[in-house]
Amino acid sequence: MALLGCGNVGTEVVRLLHEQSADLAARIGEPLELAGIAVRRPDKARDLPVPRELFTADALGLVNRPDVDIVVELVGGIEPARGWITTAMAQGKSVVTGNKALLAEDGGTLHDAAAASGVDLYYEAAVAAAIPLLRPLRESLHGDRITKVTGIVNGTTNFILSRMTETGAGFSEALSEAQDLGYAEADPTADIEGFDAAAKAAILAGLAFHTRVTASDVYREGITSVSASDIASAAQMGCVVKLLCIASRDGDDVTVRVHPAMIPTSHPLASVNGAYNAVFVEAEAAGRLMFYGAGAGGAPTASAVLGDLVAVARNRRSGARAASESTYADLSVRHMGEVTTRYHISLDVDDQAGVLAAAAQVFADHRVSIQTVRQDGRGDDALLVVVTHKATDAALAATVEELAKLPAVRQVASVMRVEGG
Repeated sequence: MALLGCGNVGTEVVRLLHEQSADLAARIGEPLELAGIAVRRPDKARDLPVPRELFTADALGLVNRPDVDIVVELVGGIEPARGWITTAMAQGKSVVTGNKALLAEDGGTLHDAAAASGVDLYYEAAVAAAIPLLRPLRESLHGDRITKVTGIVNGTTNFILSRMTETGAGFSEALSEAQDLGYAEADPTADIEGFDAAAKAAILAGLAFHTRVTASDVYREGITSVSASDIASAAQMGCVVKLLCIASRDGDDVTVRVHPAMIPTSHPLASVNGAYNAVFVEAEAAGRLMFYGAGAGGAPTASAVLGDLVAVARNRRSGARAASESTYADLSVRHMGEVTTRYHISLDVDDQAGVLAAAAQVFADHRVSIQTVRQDGRGDDALLVVVTHKATDAALAATVEELAKLPAVRQVASVMRVEGG
């Protein structure tokens, strides 16, 4: 086998291959031999139990070697990873990858290449690290109809929101703490703006609903606008704020979205704190299922990679291969505006008579029903908090836009969706 990339995850893969070599050989029926490791800097000193001559900067050359029959890609990104993977498959080599960005953008190309060459493509590590999730969706629940998948699939954002809830800190303060502890990158954009979660949501939706879904199909909002007051308002409602990925099926349509939302403290996902991940699956026959565990980190992710490696190696030894991609449903992806949801809206308003009536008329004009309303006076101004019943997201967005134009509304302080009630 060849390993492309030796960062945090790749390093742990090499360590596990060495430490568990005897067990892995027993499970597979023959040893797993590491033919080479492609890295940018092969001369860099590394504390790994492998000969230094295994390291090379020529990833494509390593992929093309005739003694390599499995390629593990842990570099990430679109190119050159896509080229390496498709080249390997064209030569009859199976692939294990954790490349969520590539799978979400162009997974169809990889699946087509695997099918054309009769090889395996495994990617358990792409969504939730050590949590066994993709294989249950692809195999264990293959005889059932999944109706909804709701998940916390980004540990960085979950840590930030958890700290805001626990300490009352603002977003910037909680982000700084996450960076100091190593939970957030120096450039945290992919996490806090929801790009990482959106890629994972696309992969989950594709497996759950037997339909090709790309990252561009996913509605995305990050957590940068979540404030300490949002967290406090959620607590007053008996809720917590989480960045959720939500994929649901309604007839012949699916919706896939990533955004912060308030969920009741009674919901199973509400108690998932820190950098942990969890995914809540709803199926017609199986009912409700919960998958929980470490969703990031070198060792947990490497565990998923090794699990895929064992499966692929056993398939090659027996002449079998995994089931091909299932896209028979070919469902349409519904626009976010058509999704029915609930809103929590906070308005800074003048503390004067008629404000509530004017706001209520705007909701009525857009056929959005109000569930609860609260007004707190603060001198010459007041905070008006409205929670709606379900309506289309487009109607709710139009309502908020018109509310902002009311003379008595100083600003729309916050808008957040409410889920799970």
